[in-house]
Amino acid sequence: LSSCTSAAEKEMGGAEQREKQYRAHRGFGDRRGGVVSARTYFYADEAKCDQHMETFLRCIDASSGSSENGFSAIKLTALGRPQFLLQFSEVLVKWRRFFHQMAAEQGQAGRAALEMKLEAEKLQEALAKLGIATKAESQHWFTGENLGMSGTVDLLDWNSLIDSRTKLSKLLLVPNMQTGQLEPLLSHFTEEEDLQMKRMLQRMDVLAKRATEKGVRLMVDAEQSYFQPAISRLTLEMQRRFNRDQAIIFNTYQCYLKEAYDNVTVDVELSRREGWHFGTKLVRGAYMEQERERAAQIGYEDPINPTYEKTNEMYHRCLDYILEEIKHSRKANVMVASHNEDTVKFTLRRMMELGIHPSEKKVYFGQLLGMCDQITFPLGQAGFPVYKYVPYGPVNEVLPYLSRRAQENRGFMQRANRERDLLWKEVKRRLLAGSLFSPN
Repeated sequence: LSSCTSAAEKEMGGAEQREKQYRAHRGFGDRRGGVVSARTYFYADEAKCDQHMETFLRCIDASSGSSENGFSAIKLTALGRPQFLLQFSEVLVKWRRFFHQMAAEQGQAGRAALEMKLEAEKLQEALAKLGIATKAESQHWFTGENLGMSGTVDLLDWNSLIDSRTKLSKLLLVPNMQTGQLEPLLSHFTEEEDLQMKRMLQRMDVLAKRATEKGVRLMVDAEQSYFQPAISRLTLEMQRRFNRDQAIIFNTYQCYLKEAYDNVTVDVELSRREGWHFGTKLVRGAYMEQERERAAQIGYEDPINPTYEKTNEMYHRCLDYILEEIKHSRKANVMVASHNEDTVKFTLRRMMELGIHPSEKKVYFGQLLGMCDQITFPLGQAGFPVYKYVPYGPVNEVLPYLSRRAQENRGFMQRANRERDLLWKEVKRRLLAGSLFSPN
């Protein structure tokens, strides 16, 4: 648990100033509780993070050796101290919230994230009032190449403005909406903490470079909502660098999150403006029980959609937006990571309607090894790029993962029965046709 708290917080008790969602809480120090379908990494030391990186490198090499268009999945919590992900997430969320607050003050509350546009002049006045920059200092930020000439600032402009100011020393400054002042989230990083954060970024860089060399796509897994804003932002930085000619780095969006659609649309729009290839894996999400319990016990808003049906709606909405982008630009790529037959059928129908041919390899399908073969094999035989997600590791670690995964799939037993019925049907068909050992 101590790896989620900085040295400054331990000395000064500064953790109490942090938002509840982004603090380390002893009751949830073991992040495996209530998680039935995902591996959880715990920070031991920098040497352990290097070992994890080496394991991921071997996985990339194995993917490259086994197929021409392989994928490998990595987790950022395996590559460094979670403290930085917590703190960086809080900074990003507070800056975005600050943008939404200013938009509300300009009468734009309730609009979709990309439809909010702040008047540059009013924004300059707000920044001056907060002491972030004088009007004269901020004037050049809102002209020329830095921002559009429209006289308005949208969320992407705002993010790029923050990017230009977030050197490590300034990274942990956040606006306090109560006092209207800019305050440090932390008083300081120790030299060792500064090095640890840089090493985490270096490990990501090593993995991205190896994936590029080997022609393997790198999927950065999604994690708990209190880490996710930082994970998404760091993945976005890798996409900017490595996805210039094709989608090598794939971000993961969890559609059980209330903010999933806003996150997808903002990132797709950024890829359009900057001209790189958008790559994503869409999942429903793996941490629902734990997230709900944590939010209820600690006292912040539950980040998860209220019902399974709402999550399905969100999944299809996000997927449809990306498929439209593929039709529009052919520079987006999506891995439909789902065991849900309705979702697969929805994807196939929309691909046909939008004229996206499977041979373009812009839409991939993924299921766990040993599950939903009645979906996987027909897709493959019909020419769609389809992948089996292969968990690897010591038997005592991998078997519990698979058994938990089976438990959490509500309809797993029904699907197993369906698979069995389909297999019997095929055996009978071959017996009657006198071709038991030949599919033809």
